Amino acid sequence: TTDLIFASKEHFKIPVSSEMAHEKAQSHTSTIPNSEVPSYDDGSTSFSAADAPQIVRNKVPMRRKLLAPNPDSEEPFDAKEAQVLPQIFISNKTYTYDERVALFCDHIIGQCSAEDADEAISFYIIEKLASKRTWTAVWKTSPEVLLVNCDIGDLPFVGVLVDVNCTPCEGKSLPLRVSISVAEPYSSNIANLPRELVEDVLREHDYSVPILDVYPIQGMGADVDNIAEYLEHARFFYDFLWRDWDDEEECDEYAGLIEKRIQLYYDIQDGTIPGPISERYRKTLEEYRSKRLDLTKFQTKIRGEALPGEAVECWKKYYEMSMLCGLLKFWEDLRLRSHGPFYPRIYKRRKGQRTSGRIVTHIVAQIMTTDMIKNFSADTLIQQHDSLSAALDSCFSGDTVVVFPGEYHAVALASLTDDITIKGEGERKEVLFYSDPSHDNFVASKASKVMLMNLTLVQHGTCDGIVVVESGQLTLDNCVLKCQGTGVCVLTGASLVMKNCEISGAKGAGVELYPGSIAELHRNEIHHCSNQLAKDSKGSQGGINLKVLPQPQLKLTDNHIHDNHGYGVTILVPDNLYKASEDLEQTASGDKNETDYLSKALQKLSLEITTNKLESNTKGDIGLLRKMWVNS
Repeated sequence: TTDLIFASKEHFKIPVSSEMAHEKAQSHTSTIPNSEVPSYDDGSTSFSAADAPQIVRNKVPMRRKLLAPNPDSEEPFDAKEAQVLPQIFISNKTYTYDERVALFCDHIIGQCSAEDADEAISFYIIEKLASKRTWTAVWKTSPEVLLVNCDIGDLPFVGVLVDVNCTPCEGKSLPLRVSISVAEPYSSNIANLPRELVEDVLREHDYSVPILDVYPIQGMGADVDNIAEYLEHARFFYDFLWRDWDDEEECDEYAGLIEKRIQLYYDIQDGTIPGPISERYRKTLEEYRSKRLDLTKFQTKIRGEALPGEAVECWKKYYEMSMLCGLLKFWEDLRLRSHGPFYPRIYKRRKGQRTSGRIVTHIVAQIMTTDMIKNFSADTLIQQHDSLSAALDSCFSGDTVVVFPGEYHAVALASLTDDITIKGEGERKEVLFYSDPSHDNFVASKASKVMLMNLTLVQHGTCDGIVVVESGQLTLDNCVLKCQGTGVCVLTGASLVMKNCEISGAKGAGVELYPGSIAELHRNEIHHCSNQLAKDSKGSQGGINLKVLPQPQLKLTDNHIHDNHGYGVTILVPDNLYKASEDLEQTASGDKNETDYLSKALQKLSLEITTNKLESNTKGDIGLLRKMWVNS
C-alpha cells in the first residue's frame, strides 16, 4: 500500500452533489444499498442485494499492479495530490491446525448452521470492537466503485485512508458494517484521486461500508492490533473455509464440515496433498468463482422480463457454474487425498466428557428388569433406551452402551466420534446390528478409543467397509462380521485391535490396511473373502490386504485365515517400487525375481506373524500383488 499511481482523468467517475446522490439513491434500485455492499479483492464490481447472491464474498487474493501512464498526457484534475498510504497491520503469528479448529469450530461456529455463519462471524467481531470504537484504517474497495473505463486487471483495489467509527449501524443487515470518514492527511494508492469523488461515493453509501473492507494501520495500539487480527480471522473464514453453496444445502454438523476444510487447507499447505492435485483444485475453485461472478453480472444487466436469448445465456452460465460446483464438492469430500476407494466421511464433532464429569451406562432394551442391572455396582448411573440410535445420541466420552439380545438398526454407528464402549449382553449371535442401506458406511469411527464387544454385524447394502477406522483406535472383541461389501478398512494413521472375531463374505479383503495404518489381529477367523470383487484371480485381495507406502504395521497371532480367493495375506506394492526387473515372465527366472520382490517387501514391513494357520487360500499363504498407483 506504499506505492502511488496516477490514473487518467477519464477513469474517474464524475462527482455529483449530495442532493444528486440522495436523488439517485432514491430513484435507482440498482444503486448499491446500505443493507449490503460486497466488494471483491479481484477488482470485480459490487452488486445490489436483489440481484447478487448474498453468499458471494471476498475470496480472491489481491495482487498489486500499476496503471499504465496516461497515453494522452492529459493533466489530472486540479486537486491536491494524495499522500502515500501507511502500512496496514499484518500479524506475524502463525496458527496450527488445532488452534484454528478450536477458534472456528468451538468458539465461533459451535452449534450454528451454515445459514447462521454470517451472524456468528459478526458476533465474534463485535466482541472485540467493544474494546476500541474509533481507529484509522485503509478502506479497500472495488475500482468500479470510483473508476470507469478502467480494466479490472489493471488495479486490484482502490485504497483510501479513513477514520473508522465502530458504533453499530442500526437497522443494517449482514454483513457487519461500520461508519467511516476520510482521514487526514488525505491518502490513497492513486495519487490523483479527487477527494471530492471519494466523499461523494461515501455519501451515496451513507458513509457505511462492510467492516471486512477496512484494514487497520500499524501503530494504533494493542487494542486495534487485536481488532485487525480478528478481522483477518474473519477473512480467512470467507477465503478458505466458506463455500458459496454452504447455506444452499442442509448440513447438520456445520462445525464438523469446517473442521474438514481446515484439515484440507493444512494438507495443501504442508504438501500432504500432492502439488499437482492441489493446484488443479485451486484453479477449479478460481474458475468456479469467476463463473459465479460472471453469472451475477449478467443477471444484473437484465431489465424486466428476460428475452429468450438472455434466458438461454443465463441457463448456460448457470450450467457451467453448477458443473464446477459439483466437481469441487466431489473433491472436498476429501477424495483428493484418498489412497483408495475410502476416505474420511464423518462430519459429526466430538462431544467430549460431560461437564459434570459423570460416566453413564446406557441400557438398550424394550423393557428393563432388575435382573439386567443386578451385576452393576450401586453407584452406577443408568439410562435406559428403546433403540440403539437413541443410546448413541445420548453418549458422551467414557460412557458404556450395554445392548441386550435383539435385532437393531443404527444409523449412528456410522459416525462414532466419542470414546465409548458398546457391548452385547449374552451370546454374540443374539445381539445383531444391521446396516442401513441408505448410508455408505455401516460402522465408522474417528474417536481416540472405541470398543465393540460381543456383537454380530450384518452388512446390507452399504458400499463402504463393514467397519471403517478413520482415525484413532477401534477395538473389536468377540464380534462376528458378516460382510456383503468390503471388510474392515483401516485408513492412514488409524489403528485397529481385533481379537476373537470372525469375518466372512467380504467382496474385497477381509481386513484392508491403508498406508501408515496399524493393526493387531489375535485369534481371529477370516474366511471366504474376496470372492466377487475381482473378475480375475490376479486382482483378488485375499483375507488381509496391505498397501505399503508408507508401510502399515501388522501383528498377527493365532489367526486362522482360510478359503479366501487370492492369498491369505496380500502385500500390494506400486509397480515401480522395485527396479530389479521390468517384466516378470512365467519362467524359473521370473519366479525367482518374484520371490526376491516378496522377500524385500517383507523386510520393509513391520510384520509380526507367529503361530497363524493359513490354508486353502486359492493362491497361497502370503503373496505380492504389484499395481500401478496414480496420484489423481
